Amino acid sequence: MPGTRPGMTGWRSRALATFVTTLALTSAAHADLKICNRMSYVVEAAIGVDSSGATATRGWLRIDPAQCRVVVPGALNADRIMLNARVLPLYGASPLPQNGTDRLCVAEDNFVIAAARQCRGSQTLAAFTEIKPTDTEDGNKIAYLAEDSDYDDEQAKLAAIQRLLLIAGYDASPIDGVDGPKTRAALSAFLKSRGLKPEIVDAPDFFDVIIKAVQQPSGGGLTWCNDTRYKIMAAVAEDDGKTITSRGWYGIAPGQCQRPDLGTQPKRVFSFAEAVDGSGRPVSIKGRALNWGGGTLLCTRDSKFEIGEQGDCAGRGLTATGFAAVDLSDGKPLRFTTP
Repeated sequence: MPGTRPGMTGWRSRALATFVTTLALTSAAHADLKICNRMSYVVEAAIGVDSSGATATRGWLRIDPAQCRVVVPGALNADRIMLNARVLPLYGASPLPQNGTDRLCVAEDNFVIAAARQCRGSQTLAAFTEIKPTDTEDGNKIAYLAEDSDYDDEQAKLAAIQRLLLIAGYDASPIDGVDGPKTRAALSAFLKSRGLKPEIVDAPDFFDVIIKAVQQPSGGGLTWCNDTRYKIMAAVAEDDGKTITSRGWYGIAPGQCQRPDLGTQPKRVFSFAEAVDGSGRPVSIKGRALNWGGGTLLCTRDSKFEIGEQGDCAGRGLTATGFAAVDLSDGKPLRFTTP
């Protein structure tokens, strides 16, 4: 795994992503068009091709980090080539900008659209960005999908693993593509929880394995999963038989799951969660707050907290919040949905 890169200070969350192409080397008469993924996300790509006054689109083609995929095989006679990319829903809001100048038709599932400037049925318009693939020594045309962090293949793969481990509830932060002790410990814990050997990390289907873990959490403890379109702030409380300790807040993005840290064997576990908007204000639907709790009043505060005394919350400048008891016996995640 790579070491620390000069000037690297950890993952810097930025909205912009850029398409980067390789240096032009040689041309070929019959070249496949490849898109390579150097992002810390599993992406799905759609290609648009202008040729002789007609425009066609094709998608969605999944491309894992550090992977290249042929998106147009064989000879490509095109006036322009355009690309739209999206991340998998489990990441929540897409970090990819959709501000291309061409608006072409796509479908939600796999599609080939011959006349892509006039949508029909369930097809919708999406923003495509023109790309300029270049030739490589092996006779293919290639373009890279990259982030501001400018990962190489190995770094992109590790950063993507870190990101998915965090979503699955294992602390592999920061997302930086650097192989550090926290990343190794998180990955080891994940593999152990799934009964997997370390060699699986190098298997071609490893991203399938870890994505399945995110989508279908297993094992003991509490797992929250956010199935809404809002960010959720959650709090947990543990009863060890002597003291009930409440702790929060945990931010859970749309489409993500998270495991709060729990003690070894709490006698009871409680949970409270609420949806918030972009400004951090609680979300209401039809006049009712979108939250998930119960009748057990425990102390919380607006900022990050850990509170071991639950009496007289208001008198101590805290908020009495209704938590719900959680049954951990079935191992199923606690899913938050919109009514």
